[in-house]
Amino acid sequence: MVKVLISDTLSFHAKEIFLSKGIEVDVKTNLSEENLIKEIKIYDALVVRSNTKVNKKIIESARKLKVVGRAGTGADNIDIKAASKQGIIVMNTPFGNSITTAEHAIALMFSLARRIPQASKSTHSGKWEKSKFMGSELFGKTLGLIGCGRIGSIVANRAIGLKIKVVAFDPFLSHESAKEIGVTKVEFDELLSTSDYISLHTPLTETTKNIINKESIDKMKKGVCIINCARGGLIDERDLLKELNNGKVSGAALDVFTDEPAHENILFGHDNVIATPHLGASTLEAQENVSIQVAEQISDYLLEGSIENALNMPSISREDAPKIKPFLELVRQISSFLGQLTDFEVKKFIIEFNGEVASLNVHPLTSVALEGVFKYGMDSINMVNAPSIIRDRGVEIIETINEKSQQYRSTIKLVVEGDRIKKSVEGVVFENGMPRVIDVNGIRIEAELTNNMLLITNDDQPGFVGFLGGILGGAGINIATLQLGRQKPGGKAVSLISVDGPIDINTLNEIKSLSLVNSAISINFN
Repeated sequence: MVKVLISDTLSFHAKEIFLSKGIEVDVKTNLSEENLIKEIKIYDALVVRSNTKVNKKIIESARKLKVVGRAGTGADNIDIKAASKQGIIVMNTPFGNSITTAEHAIALMFSLARRIPQASKSTHSGKWEKSKFMGSELFGKTLGLIGCGRIGSIVANRAIGLKIKVVAFDPFLSHESAKEIGVTKVEFDELLSTSDYISLHTPLTETTKNIINKESIDKMKKGVCIINCARGGLIDERDLLKELNNGKVSGAALDVFTDEPAHENILFGHDNVIATPHLGASTLEAQENVSIQVAEQISDYLLEGSIENALNMPSISREDAPKIKPFLELVRQISSFLGQLTDFEVKKFIIEFNGEVASLNVHPLTSVALEGVFKYGMDSINMVNAPSIIRDRGVEIIETINEKSQQYRSTIKLVVEGDRIKKSVEGVVFENGMPRVIDVNGIRIEAELTNNMLLITNDDQPGFVGFLGGILGGAGINIATLQLGRQKPGGKAVSLISVDGPIDINTLNEIKSLSLVNSAISINFN
């Protein structure tokens, strides 16, 4: 039975979902790093929010861990690079708290416009400072969105309803999508110079770190207001404080900070700063949504192999998982087959998808194929880290998609190329779901792949099968099936033999010594 550890506070429905699917689950919150390192060794999956820091030490201590699920959008608390190296999938739940976070950004914009928190505090203290808290209308103002993905587009929708003009800077936003959302796509500097309010909705990366700093603030309107419900590291807090003090920035509303939990911060106590303790996703609805979503995603992966919202490999949706499953098994077999044939430095890897399979999300199949081919020459390679490791070694990876297939409904072909050498294997999934090899190195041959096999290339001459049977019989090795293929009569031929047990090196060498044999390779799928 697979086991899941929930190490942060989630809705009780998450545990119920795991249990209903027959998955054992433990809830152990507030574990220290030392204790989590001890605990993690027995678990297949780890579920966290933002409190648990899944660092390299924890990941390397995990012996069985297959997946880490983050109940929320960001994954800054997870070392994704270390997880990828260990073959651990990292998932998040990007949809569960999108509306909640967007609404919080709108609420903060209202609070800045009308200075609601400051006015409330003053009134509670017995003051009646009506003139002190003169506000401004949002109607007719310009809101600049830095990032217009899921959350940013919801903010835009709400702002447009308030008759606010919305401009957006997002390199990944097409003009067509911008038009559909109702925003104007602009360059960064134009957004800075034209916006009355600027709201951040972008991930924290090397490119976006401190994207709001003195240089960018200098390009903004005097009196601009800045809102951040995304990530604290997007703003240089020291530069923001200086610009608040000199009046260039009239107000800032911050839900996130560079260091969290933020018990102290240089911006705390400033009259023109509204601060909330990372409340963007803190609604009952959002907590419920992300808890349910992460439990469903991890259950589906552990039980069915579907991979949704993965951050370090291509996803396989719940709908696609049953469709792609037989092709995953085919790719595992033919890639392992080809990997055992490959005894040279590979310069190019090609995977061809033909027929109905080409209409599916094929990228996970490529990852599985890369692992299968290259695992025989590389340590610690897996379907998660295979694409990056292999590209780093200078191997060209090519995917070819052709939705037409001449003879079969779907075929997948793998090719590896080196200096003046090429090897290939092509396979098909039959109607009964069973994978078959249909071509080896350009020679047509149809065979089921079994645990122990022998691949022989030979000259097509009479008597070969008799000689081969004699050697295997003399070694006490029983032939289960024997499939033959050839280029032309008297030309190169391929024999793919399934045997009931492994072939020892002496028997293999005796087969290689036959005059008609060009090569003989023992292939094992255990």
